[in-house]
Amino acid sequence: MAKGSTAMDVRRDGVAVITISNPPVNALSLDVIASLQRNYGEALRRTDVKAIVLTGAKGRFSGGFDINAFNNKPKNEKPGLLSIAFLTDIVCHARVSTSSAQLGLPELQLGLIPGMGGTQRLPRLVGLSKALEMMLMSKTVKGVDAHRFGLVDATVSANELVSTACSWALEIVEGKRPWFRSLHRTDRLPALEETKKILNFARVQAQKQSAYLQHPLVCIDVIEEGIISGPRAGLMKETLCGKMLEMSQTSKSLRHVFFAQRATSKIPNISNLGLTPRRIHKVAIVGGGLMGSGIATALILNNLLVILKEVNGQFLEAGINRVKANLWSSVRKGQMTKEDYEKKLSLLSGVLDYEQFRDADVVIEAVIEDVSLKQKIFMDLERYCHSDCIFATNTSTIDLQLIGQKTSCQDRIAGAHFFSPAHVMPLLEIIRTHQTSSQVIVDLLGVAKRIRKTPIVVGNCTGFAVNRMFFPYTQVASLLVDYGLDVYHIDHVITKFGMPMGPFRLADLVGFGVAVASRKQYLQSYPERCYNSKLIQIMIEENRRGESSCKGFYLYDDKRKASPDPEINKYVEKSRSMASISQDPKLTTLTDDDIVEMVFFPVVNEACRLLHEGVAMKASDLDVASIMGMGFPSYRGGVMFWADSFGTKYIYNRLKAWSKNYGRIFEPCEYLATRAHQGSSLVAMVDGAVSRL
Repeated sequence: MAKGSTAMDVRRDGVAVITISNPPVNALSLDVIASLQRNYGEALRRTDVKAIVLTGAKGRFSGGFDINAFNNKPKNEKPGLLSIAFLTDIVCHARVSTSSAQLGLPELQLGLIPGMGGTQRLPRLVGLSKALEMMLMSKTVKGVDAHRFGLVDATVSANELVSTACSWALEIVEGKRPWFRSLHRTDRLPALEETKKILNFARVQAQKQSAYLQHPLVCIDVIEEGIISGPRAGLMKETLCGKMLEMSQTSKSLRHVFFAQRATSKIPNISNLGLTPRRIHKVAIVGGGLMGSGIATALILNNLLVILKEVNGQFLEAGINRVKANLWSSVRKGQMTKEDYEKKLSLLSGVLDYEQFRDADVVIEAVIEDVSLKQKIFMDLERYCHSDCIFATNTSTIDLQLIGQKTSCQDRIAGAHFFSPAHVMPLLEIIRTHQTSSQVIVDLLGVAKRIRKTPIVVGNCTGFAVNRMFFPYTQVASLLVDYGLDVYHIDHVITKFGMPMGPFRLADLVGFGVAVASRKQYLQSYPERCYNSKLIQIMIEENRRGESSCKGFYLYDDKRKASPDPEINKYVEKSRSMASISQDPKLTTLTDDDIVEMVFFPVVNEACRLLHEGVAMKASDLDVASIMGMGFPSYRGGVMFWADSFGTKYIYNRLKAWSKNYGRIFEPCEYLATRAHQGSSLVAMVDGAVSRL
C-alpha cells in the first residue's frame, strides 16, 4: 500500500486541483511524487483542464521531501531523473500562502543542498543575498515576509487559499497576470561583479561558521554555476552534487540525528500505555541561582506560571534579576518586544516560604549539590504540596533514591536535569527510579514539549546518562596531562574535532567547585575506573576557581575572553609529582587522531555500560544526549554513531591496550567486549533493558 498519494479534482471552471495527502506533514515521498506525476499527466491530456493548482491536505502544502526515502530508494534508480525530467516542468508560476505559513529550504541541516531546482529558483525569486541567508542558515520565513521578499505572490486567509490560487491560475492562463518562469528570471539577480562579491563573502562566512563542513560551500558553488553558466547548467550541477552529498558521511550522520531526536519520546512501557499528560499550569522552583533562574526563564518564555523561592530577600532579588537579564537579552537581540518582556515577567513571582506551593502542579528543586539540604527540601515539599504534585530535582549527579529517601511519595519523584544555560540548551534529561510512576514521566514529557526541549528518559544512577557518560572525558584529559601532554594542545585538538570547547576550558566554565563535587560522586560510585588527578585541587588552593574567578586553566579578561596562562606548568608539574608519574615518550608523540580516540573511546565505553545496565534504552538517545547536552558535533552523528565508524573490535582493542599501560579507566566493559566479539553495531542495539530498571 502506498504511503502517500495525491488526488485530483477538476472544478467547473477548468482548474485541476491536485492535493497531496501524506500525513502528518504531506511529505514528498516517492509514492507521492509518482502519484503526482500521474495526476499531472492526466491533467495535461484532458481537454477540460485549463490550469493546475497544487495544494496539501488539511490546508498544509508540504513539509518537504520525505527523508525516509533516502534509505529506501529503489535499486538502479537513475540519479536525479525524476527531478530533472518531471519536477522542473511543474514548478509553480505563482504561489499563494497564509500570512503565518512557514516557508524555507532547510536541507543544509541534513548535510544536503536544496533539490528540485531550489538552489536555482530561490535566488531568482528573492534575490541572491536573501536566498543565501535562507539556504545557508536554514532560515524559514513567514508568509507575510515571503510576500514582501517575492517568494509568494499573495497572502490570504486559510479558507481562501484554494479559491484564490484557482483564480490566479486562470488569470495567468488568460493573460490577465504575468506568466513568470522563475528559472529564467534575472531581474532580482545582481550584476556579475556584485554576484561574485556576495558569493565570496558567503564562502568566508560559511567557513567561519563550520570550517570542516563541505556542503555549505557546495551549495554556494551550485548557486554560482546557475548564475554564471545558466539555469540548466545549475540544475545539472545541483542534481549531481546533491547525489554526492546524499552519500556523504556528514549527511548520513545528520539524518541519523534527525530520526534519533524524534525517537527520544518513544519509551517502551510508557509512551505506549495510552497515558496522556495532565495539564500543568503552575510550576514552583526552589533555588534562584544560575540554574533555577534559567529554568524559570525557560518556563515563563513558554507561558507557564512560575513561583521562585529563595531563602532570603537578597538571594530572591538576585534570582529575579537573573531572569530579567535573560529576558532582556532577547529584547536586545530583537527576538522579543518590550511588551512581550513585561507579559512574560508578569508570569513570575518570588516567595520566601512554601505557602504558594500548595496549588503547584510541579516543583523543581535547583539548589546546590548537597544531599542533606535536598532531603530536607523534599520533606518540606511533601508537607506543603498537594497529593498529585510532581517533585523533580535538577541534580546533575546525585542518586534520586538518596534525595527522596526520607519521604513517602517516591512514586512522584523524578529528575528534571536541565543543562546550563537552562533557557538556551535544548536538552532535558528526565530521570526515573524504580518507584517513579509512568504518569509522572508522561507529564514531564509534556512539560518538555511545552517548553520546546528535547527529552531523553533515563534510569537512576550517579551522573544519570549525560554526565556519567562523559565523566571519563575530563578524567582522561587530566591523565594525559600528568603523563606529559600539554593542556592547551589537548583543548586545541578536541575543538578542532568539533567540540565547542576542550575539557580544560569546559572545567573553567562550569567552575572548579562543581568539578570537585562531581568527581567526589564518581569516586564514591565508580572507584575502580576513576583517575583521581590532583591538578584542580592544587589550583583551588592557589585561589584559581575557573572562569568566575578570572583564573583557571586559562586567564580571563573583563569580557571573559580566555587566553593561555604561562604559569600553568608549575601546577601541572606539582600534579605529576603528587601522582608519582613521569612523562611517557609514547604519549608525547600522539597524533591528533590518537588524542581524540583516547579522550572519547572511554566515553563510548561508559555509554555501553549505560545501555547494559538499562540506564539508557537506546544508543540513539545517547547520541542525542551527547550532542544536545555536551556539544558533541552533530555532523558526526553523536558519540555512538561516530564510534560505529571505527567498529567495536577496533575500539575494544585500543581500550584494552591502553588499560594495560595507563589503568582501569580504559578497561573495556563486558558489553563492549561482547559486541566486539560479535562484530555488532552499537547504534543498532536497542536493549530489552527497560525491564531491568
